[in-house]
Amino acid sequence: MPKHDIAAVSVLHHALVGAAEEMGEVLKRSAFSPNIKERQDYSCALFDARGRLIAQAAHLPVHLGSMPASVHAVIDRVEFKRDGDFAIVNDPYNGGTHLPDITMVAPVYEGKALIGYAANRAHHADIGGAAPGSMSPQTELMAEGLIIPPMLLTRETLALVAANTRTPDERRGDLKAQQAACARGGQRLREAKQHWGGGFDGLCDALVAHSRNLMRHSLKQLKPGVYRAADFMDDDGAGTTNIRVAVTLTVKRGGKLTFDFTGSAPQVKGGVNAVAAVTASACYYACLCLCDPVPPVNAGCFEDIRVIAPEGTIVNARRPAAVAGGNVETSQRIVDVCFAALAKAGARVAAQSQGTMNNVTIGGVNAKSATFTYYETIAGGCGGTDAQPGASATHSHMTNTLNTPIEALEHAYPLRVEEYSIREGAKGGRGVVRRIRALVPCEFGLLTERRKRAPKGGEPGVNRVCRAKGQVETLPAKCSGKLDSGDSLEIITPNADGAED
Repeated sequence: MPKHDIAAVSVLHHALVGAAEEMGEVLKRSAFSPNIKERQDYSCALFDARGRLIAQAAHLPVHLGSMPASVHAVIDRVEFKRDGDFAIVNDPYNGGTHLPDITMVAPVYEGKALIGYAANRAHHADIGGAAPGSMSPQTELMAEGLIIPPMLLTRETLALVAANTRTPDERRGDLKAQQAACARGGQRLREAKQHWGGGFDGLCDALVAHSRNLMRHSLKQLKPGVYRAADFMDDDGAGTTNIRVAVTLTVKRGGKLTFDFTGSAPQVKGGVNAVAAVTASACYYACLCLCDPVPPVNAGCFEDIRVIAPEGTIVNARRPAAVAGGNVETSQRIVDVCFAALAKAGARVAAQSQGTMNNVTIGGVNAKSATFTYYETIAGGCGGTDAQPGASATHSHMTNTLNTPIEALEHAYPLRVEEYSIREGAKGGRGVVRRIRALVPCEFGLLTERRKRAPKGGEPGVNRVCRAKGQVETLPAKCSGKLDSGDSLEIITPNADGAED
């Protein structure tokens, strides 16, 4: 590539990443739900006319690594007719990850010519199903919520979604925010195409090749060979315990990697099954963590990474297995085993982080007889290195959200935060204590991990209900139940400690 083209590629990269970041700002500022507006549980990206990832914002790894599967599912199954069309999908077995994550894809045209796609994914605080928040432990996909195959978003589609959720106004508002974000991304992509004219496609190719080369440079530092690692999930919430996640990493000369999950447990009854796109996303994330310098994240980063996930296992379940926790909990364990295998290959990785997203849902009817659903993932301890201890009270690995500020939470829901503190007991990488009191009768659901098997060198988390009458009940890692007015739900997240041996 001529030297002057390197500058052009860099300028294009920053223009596209800026556009994706701007999409996120539009989504955040337009959304109705605290989950999107405050926690920023969303991700945005841009794709070329072939559906190839060309830029993404620094949002959620579990969303971004799996979003290409959603875009390709939409391209294959939806017939776009004009600029201003939008498609949505959440079906985990048809391009999605888990049902609360609705992905929106919009074609971008210059005149009549298709030049690319703008896409975003947002976690909706309720998408129907058996329990408020659509994240409580279930044993089949249909009980987890409304399943949306790739389809155009029309007035009728929007009505269908609204009719199948406990919070229809919030869902309409959040979907319209996703539309606004896609429209802004399309506008910026069109401007980039007009600026570079006929050279735009060539510059995109050069950008993807540049990322591939940078990724290859980092992966070439690994020692060729075969390396194995395994770890276990606590349980699936439906009777299966000690669920094995195993990987065989093959490193070839030149930096080509294969992550083979043969030997992982069969899919389970409870909702911790992951679909293949989630497993691949965790592998991509683990590899990106090794990069110095970090490449522009696009399709080129993943060309030398192969993922084998046998169908019918915990890392590539078959329909209609429940999958709500696969996206948020099993993805974290996949990262743990990928890091363990990469460390054996000579990579410098951190010690295990908390290994869970600590998913909490609370729903009910407020004093104004309006249904509410609160969803949150709760931070914990991050793994340390040989240079320093891990960060405390931080989301790690496959999640990258914020917390819901106490003021916003108490304003939006009939809930009161009684304690929000950093947990004691570790030298570094400490978890948090979050205790929430119900001011009206509620239902709650928990999808958590590392309650039996602590992170290496750390301490497990604890879930409890503190009843208004004084009783304290320790809860399983995955469960659902009821809170009376005055009862409190207490989540103590895992501590991480030490550096990887």
